[in-house]
Amino acid sequence: MSFNKTNRTIHKWASIIIALPLFVIFITGILLLVKKEFAIIQPPSMKGQAQVPSIAFEQILQAAQSVEKANINSWQDINRLDVRPSKGIIKIRSNNSFEIQIDAQSAKVLQVAKRNSELIESIHDGTFFEKNANLWLMLPVAIISILISITGIILFFIPYLKRRKRAK
Repeated sequence: MSFNKTNRTIHKWASIIIALPLFVIFITGILLLVKKEFAIIQPPSMKGQAQVPSIAFEQILQAAQSVEKANINSWQDINRLDVRPSKGIIKIRSNNSFEIQIDAQSAKVLQVAKRNSELIESIHDGTFFEKNANLWLMLPVAIISILISITGIILFFIPYLKRRKRAK
């Protein structure tokens, strides 16, 4: 089998193998790029009173517990806290993907919304399907993408190289 035919075969089959995973990565990547433009993906940040947080952790937990749909009973039900001093808010993300934004001075709940960007991120990196999918699925997809790029560049330049060779 010639080099050109082998190169085309590798390019064709590698493309077929990674088409669906790449399609998922591209679509979710686009959604993540525009997530701040759509409240259904990521709730917009509110504005609090002060730029220096002055509430205690206990007040943060109490504010979070006051929101029933977030289903927060203890610190174990909280995924993360995101302190935004410049906006005067603290974002509390529950394990069930609800985001509670509270004022960093008064602990008043400013907004409660479902945060779908985490779901999109987990689909994008493969962990939605399986915890280690980013290693056994996304890493091979990345390596095969590099292989397809190399074979594609070779396929692109072969006709030019053949014409140059014939001209000499």
